[in-house]
Amino acid sequence: MNSKANSIVLIGMPGAGKSTVGILLAKEMGLGFVDTDVAIQVREGKTLQEILDSSDYLNLRAIEEQVLLSEPIDGKVVATGGSAVYSQAGMARLKDSATVVFLDVPLRELEKRISNFNSRGIARKPDQSLESLFEERCKLYRQYADICVNSGQQSLQETLEETLESLAQ
Repeated sequence: MNSKANSIVLIGMPGAGKSTVGILLAKEMGLGFVDTDVAIQVREGKTLQEILDSSDYLNLRAIEEQVLLSEPIDGKVVATGGSAVYSQAGMARLKDSATVVFLDVPLRELEKRISNFNSRGIARKPDQSLESLFEERCKLYRQYADICVNSGQQSLQETLEETLESLAQ
C-alpha cells in the first residue's frame, strides 16, 4: 500500500455506493468511517434537502467545503458527498493525506439507482439534469482520483475486492 494508505477517500456520483462501500472497506481494513453528508447534516441540524430548500446549492457546497477542511480523517475511510470535488481546497486537503478512490458508475446505472433525484439533497444548479451533472462532475472525479474502480456492473463484494486490490498495489 502507498504512503497515504491509512486514510481512504471515496468520491463519485450520488448512487455510486460510496457510503455502503465505505462502511465495508472500513470494516475490512480496520479503519474508522466518516460520511461527510452525515457530518453536514449533524452540523447543520438539517437534511441536505432541507439545506437546499432553505438556501441554495452554493450554500450547501460552502458548508461541505468547511466539513472537508475540518473533519478528522486520519485512519478513516471517508465517503464524500458527490459534490465534494467542487471544493479545490477540500480536495487538496484530502489528496494530501489520503488515497482518493473514484467509484465510477455509468450514467444509465445511476439512473436506475436514483429514484429520488429531485428530493435527495443533491447540490446542483436549479433544473440541472442528472446527465448534465454527470458530465460536469466526471471530469473532476477523474482529475482528483488516485484510483478508479469501475463499479457499475459489479456487486458490492466485487467493488470492495477490486478497491482492496487496487489499494494494495
